[in-house]
Amino acid sequence: MMVIDSIAETMDLYGVTRSVGVLYGTMYFEDEMTLDEMLEELGMSKPSMSTGVKKLQEYNIVKKTFQRGSRKHSFVAEKDFFRFFNNFFSLKWEREVTINLEAINRAQKELNEVLVDQDIKEEIRDEAEQIYDQLEMSKSYYYWLRNLVEGMNSGKLFEAFPQEEGNKKY
Repeated sequence: MMVIDSIAETMDLYGVTRSVGVLYGTMYFEDEMTLDEMLEELGMSKPSMSTGVKKLQEYNIVKKTFQRGSRKHSFVAEKDFFRFFNNFFSLKWEREVTINLEAINRAQKELNEVLVDQDIKEEIRDEAEQIYDQLEMSKSYYYWLRNLVEGMNSGKLFEAFPQEEGNKKY
């Protein structure tokens, strides 16, 4: 189906393997699916199917469901692309903020040691100061990105940029 392929291609743009994107796209058009049903539908191996489902659960865009009387787990994909957007990107952006701010803080700490060293050459001190300042300026982006994530999670982003009324489901 062309739409499943376009979903998979779009997810690939954001670092999700194409096979996991096809899996999500397939699940998107089903109410719920077991691993066996996914296997039958897609022809992937059970281990790669299971790994793909776990990855989608990590992104909080697939949920495990339970059916009474069945020992098999079923899974259901997030159908609301606004929720998908929020869940998927907020996790990725939070990780980006954490990784980069931690690295910047560690680097600035090391640069501070260079800057306070009285025996360091002036050209090295100047370069360290330039790098320190550049890192300091980059923090504003990560603080902004953190605020964007908070705005998404609180719903304020969607107040500022609402869904079109005709398409609004919730």
